[in-house]
Amino acid sequence: MNPTLSATTLLAIPLLPLAAALIVGIFGTALGGNLLGRRAAHGITILGVFISFVLSAIVLKQVALDGAWFEGTIYQWASAGTLKMEVGFLVDALTATMMCVVTFVSLAVHIYTIGYMADDPGYNRFFSYISLFTFSMLMLCMSNNFLQLFFGWEAVGLVSYLLIGFWFQRESAIQANLKAFMVNRVGDFGFILGIALVLAYTGSLNYLEAFGQAEAVATVLLPGTDWLVLSVACICLFVGAMGKSAQFPLHVWLPDSMEGPTPISALIHAATMVTAGIFMVARMSPLYEFSDAALNLVLVIGAITALFMGILGIVQNDIKRVVAYSTLSQLGYMTVALGASAYSAAIFHLMTHAFYKALLFLGSGSVILAMHHNQDIRWMGNLRKYMPITWITFLIGTLSLVSTPFFSGFYSKDAIIEAVGASNLPASGFAHFAVLAGVFVTALYSFRLYFLVFHGPERYDQDPHAHEHDDHGHGHGGKPREQPWVVTLPLVLLAIPSVLIGYFTLMPMLFSDFFGQSIVTDLARHPAMAELREMVHGPLAMALHAVQTLPFYLALAGFAVAWYCYMARPDLPARIASAVRPLYVLLERKYYMDELWIKVLAGGSRLLGTGLWQGGDRALIDGAVVNGSWRLVGWAASVTRWLQSGYLYHYALAMVLGLFVLMSYFVWLGR
Repeated sequence: MNPTLSATTLLAIPLLPLAAALIVGIFGTALGGNLLGRRAAHGITILGVFISFVLSAIVLKQVALDGAWFEGTIYQWASAGTLKMEVGFLVDALTATMMCVVTFVSLAVHIYTIGYMADDPGYNRFFSYISLFTFSMLMLCMSNNFLQLFFGWEAVGLVSYLLIGFWFQRESAIQANLKAFMVNRVGDFGFILGIALVLAYTGSLNYLEAFGQAEAVATVLLPGTDWLVLSVACICLFVGAMGKSAQFPLHVWLPDSMEGPTPISALIHAATMVTAGIFMVARMSPLYEFSDAALNLVLVIGAITALFMGILGIVQNDIKRVVAYSTLSQLGYMTVALGASAYSAAIFHLMTHAFYKALLFLGSGSVILAMHHNQDIRWMGNLRKYMPITWITFLIGTLSLVSTPFFSGFYSKDAIIEAVGASNLPASGFAHFAVLAGVFVTALYSFRLYFLVFHGPERYDQDPHAHEHDDHGHGHGGKPREQPWVVTLPLVLLAIPSVLIGYFTLMPMLFSDFFGQSIVTDLARHPAMAELREMVHGPLAMALHAVQTLPFYLALAGFAVAWYCYMARPDLPARIASAVRPLYVLLERKYYMDELWIKVLAGGSRLLGTGLWQGGDRALIDGAVVNGSWRLVGWAASVTRWLQSGYLYHYALAMVLGLFVLMSYFVWLGR
């Protein structure tokens, strides 16, 4: 029998960041009288997240080495018949992995924030927010029921809204957080419908109880249709994942969310919150394995996102937006893996991606600080001369992103490509093409960014918009310089797993019983992982074999094209853009998806709201019901008042009219 984890330890992991967030959020701001200074604010929150990370690492060790786990109720909130609404934890290998990723990246971001937000007046408030986000994400990952999952789901969305609009004095930040809020509501509507269907047909909100009913529900049709209930439920749940994990066409919010401070770009929009949808689908694998229709949809959406969002990264000039479109593309890779039933490969890529993508975002933040908050890569260049630590760590993140053999990103991305190629689902052919083409695209935009920022001539003193970047009280002039240790230390901490963690965790995570019953795969119907196991003979052999495979040469081609276009012939990109102007405009306008959403979502919502206001509220409710009722009563009263005037001839007339009506009625009956 497997040992059970301590409930007290598990409770401490999310509650410590929550307690730190509350203490700093109340006593470190005007709400509580600004009793805590900056040193106390970051000290309390960092301590809370650090202890949470240590406890998470201990839990992962117990799960991985001793086979320990936990599933149980911590607090029952309410019950209705057999339905229980409770706070509970399900901690197994899948959860423990996510807990360590969330707390480690959060710890690095907390330390980095000391330097990045040093001059910001909202310093304490920011630390409170990111600690609160850590609590919300942990509650989402550790939940054992759909109710708590939905609570964590909405909580991370709320904190994301607060952080994207952290600099609320900017109109662009307000627009960005409203856009994120609205688009995620579309996804969340599908998500809650999926939860409702699961509850209606399994009778439980508890994961294990619902999963136990999956086989029985798998053949049930939705009343009045020929659709399988389980397929509809899985598709609805995936719509929620599309919103949270920014899959096409619900991806439009993520690039604009770069309006928030860079630390939250790393914490929320690269490493943790956007992977919540990936984690959720992997957790729901016992349901998805019964629905090929849902898996095919997941494959197609992931493939579109992986390829076409990556292409947009090629034409971006904002350093954070390039990395943001890279995030969209890599989330597409994870989604493709989920669709191929390679759930463990998706989680493996989630883990490796969290480290190198957080590294790239924090490295971008270091560059932005050195550039006095200029984010346009066209006005940078040769920064490796002035920022050696940022340069080498950014290069490590880039090499991992483009799937360089022996780097962490290589193992996870290559596993996904091979698994999709081995899938037997109808959509796997398109998906395999998309993930292969995405390798070239990834290398092209990644090295374009790297060369323009760290190599070539120095262009930062030629920026015609330099005066527009000083939003934070930083002066201009002088050479760029390396940032303090609170900025560079997290880069080094993240660079280490970006190189090593893939090599050491490839075999345990993909080809052992590490995940156990956390992830369920029907290998007879979906043999991708079984076939992948036959191809992989260890991390060393996999890396050496890579030089004989197509993805390696596609990545090399992307590097070569980027070098030629941005180092050897820097005039060429402008000439190409001019030659294919319509295509360039299409990419620059992001396939016109923003305009579509503004007209369809915002415009449609406005029309609906106006119609409900004018037709429903003013005409029907105010006009017909409220005003109509008093007019009717007034008219009836005026008639009654005339009949009850006190004059005899009025009463006589009423009697004669009444008699006439009665006589007419009886005559009509006699006919």
